[in-house]
Amino acid sequence: MLAALGSPAAAKASPATKKVDEFDLLICGGGATGVGCALDAATRGLKVALVERDDFAAGTSSRSTKLVHGGVRYLEKAFKELDIEQYKLVVEALHERSIFLKIAPYLSYQLPIMLPVYSYWKMPYYFVGAKAYEFLAGSEGISPSYFVGKRKALEAFPMLKSDNLVGAMIYYDGAHNDSRMNLAIGLTAIAHGAVVANHVEVVELVKKRRNFFGKKAIGEQEICGAIVRDTLTGATWTVKAKGVINATGPFSDGLRKLDTGFTTKDIVAPSAGVHIILPNYFSPQNMGLIDPETSDGRVIFFLPWQGNVIAGTTDSPTTVEANPMPSEEDITWILKEVGNYLDPGIKVRRGDVLAAWSGIRPLVRDPAAKNTAALVRNHMINVSESGLLTIAGGKWTTYRAMAQETIDIAVQEFGLTHAGPCVTEKTKLVGTEGWSPNMFVKLIQNFGLETEVAQHLADSYGSQAWAVASMASMTGLRWPIHGKKLSPQYPYIEAEVRYAVRREYACTAVDVLARRTRLAMLNAQAAKEALPRVIEIMTAELGWTRDRQAKEYKAALEFLNCMGLAYLENASAEDQTYYTRNYFVPEELSKYQTEFNRWVSKGDGRIRTQDLGRVLKALGIDSAGAEGILKGLEVEVKGSLEFGEFLEVLSTIKEEKLMSKLNVGVVAERDVITTSRSGGGV
Repeated sequence: MLAALGSPAAAKASPATKKVDEFDLLICGGGATGVGCALDAATRGLKVALVERDDFAAGTSSRSTKLVHGGVRYLEKAFKELDIEQYKLVVEALHERSIFLKIAPYLSYQLPIMLPVYSYWKMPYYFVGAKAYEFLAGSEGISPSYFVGKRKALEAFPMLKSDNLVGAMIYYDGAHNDSRMNLAIGLTAIAHGAVVANHVEVVELVKKRRNFFGKKAIGEQEICGAIVRDTLTGATWTVKAKGVINATGPFSDGLRKLDTGFTTKDIVAPSAGVHIILPNYFSPQNMGLIDPETSDGRVIFFLPWQGNVIAGTTDSPTTVEANPMPSEEDITWILKEVGNYLDPGIKVRRGDVLAAWSGIRPLVRDPAAKNTAALVRNHMINVSESGLLTIAGGKWTTYRAMAQETIDIAVQEFGLTHAGPCVTEKTKLVGTEGWSPNMFVKLIQNFGLETEVAQHLADSYGSQAWAVASMASMTGLRWPIHGKKLSPQYPYIEAEVRYAVRREYACTAVDVLARRTRLAMLNAQAAKEALPRVIEIMTAELGWTRDRQAKEYKAALEFLNCMGLAYLENASAEDQTYYTRNYFVPEELSKYQTEFNRWVSKGDGRIRTQDLGRVLKALGIDSAGAEGILKGLEVEVKGSLEFGEFLEVLSTIKEEKLMSKLNVGVVAERDVITTSRSGGGV
């Protein structure tokens, strides 16, 4: 794909203009670990190439919980089980958290997270735990944790269930925009001389016989490069390298089998982490929440993110695939747990889910370990007999430390004595220099952008936001002057598509919708509606044929189905209300209002609860269970219902009927991969 890699096509060449006969390192995988290795190697002065079969952060690295954290739950386990390894993992992650905030302050930030307390005896327990977490961060910590009483807790998080609430512990952790962070690391590696190509896969590892004495015997096969293929054009070529690094996450075993044969035992034990996106009115926009005591012991986070709310995650065995589908059972489980700690008056329904996705955690077994049945706690680095260096496992927060360790080993294994020391702790990512928290004001003043759009550009592109804004087209309105939106609900503008193609290696519509913008991850239906315009802009930029446009549309729809769109698209007309935010169409509302008004008794706009069954019968609705619903709504004591409460009864009846029909009311028991083995998860 890139001229410097030896491709016959140079249309998308990187800044490296001189062809390289042999690289020091070829890195396979463009997720957080892969681009982290590329940046580390490039800043040490090594000649490095990176290829990614799909797009940067296309897999696990774009489907995380969005937290940059040490892991309060893992610290708890470290003390309870006297586990020094868990303790070390937390300390390392807290150190890396502080680096995140320094090298890319526009993409990462500190977020207050509330831990509700419903028992007095837990107050000192949570307080000591939060302060220990804070103490371990030391001088690298962020804002201090603190305890608030019930009144203050409800002021900060009004949606919280107030019954038996004692107060809340509030601590701070890091959060970030994962796929854009991934991209920023990759672009920074390119700026330091790395040659990087997405949509290029390794199809064969190239080997040669050793002809010198060393750690291995003369005549043994050693890897000296790879044959790669452009997945968009089909072109293939060979990339020569002194060493090859396998950083393909859940797909690590596939590359290992290209090296040692398909009888090689798998080292990856994939675990699915499911997240759902809810509208922003379910949470304050500056406060997250953690539920450490779910029905089966797993942890759920409930966090504001990109203008919406993200809730997750589950942890269960899965199979490795490019676009895993979140199960209806997992989605329902998350909704149930979320409902347990929100005010009973707030109903979280299936139709409130704007998007849902599943990320695959690559838990790993070290093939060099004697006990190959045990999963490693964090990450694992292994070098095969032929020299394939595999780095797998770990989590987003520690990507930089993992990359540093990987390149340290690569320098030794491949004799790269000319490499300098690691400098990534102080290497600021592209977009950091020139950025300030108030930069969005100047964007508004200079380009006439809507405030929300200007803030989004500054927080997503840093100082590169100036270049994006300069590509913005006029709206035709008095205000805002520039910045046509892709979707009226979100701040993404058409200029971002152009910028993604010209400056950020976007090659497909999914690249833009899912990872350059985050529209597909936030709202699958909105992404579908924006898709034709995205394809139209990319066609103008890339000269796509009608056939290519049709393929892009089909591929994007398949991807959006994995973001939760499939449930709505495949539902019958009767069942679609279960997956949509509004349960009643205008015709239904009109019919219900007319029948309701017939039973209003005193001219106060209310009907008697004892008449509810008759009203439902007149509407042809089964009234079974209506009494229980009234108790749940706490209106039976009033003796009457207003129209809004009447609609609550109707919608609950409809929802329960559909849940029963679709068999998603109860989540079946299944094997769960405990978080203590996941090294922190996605």
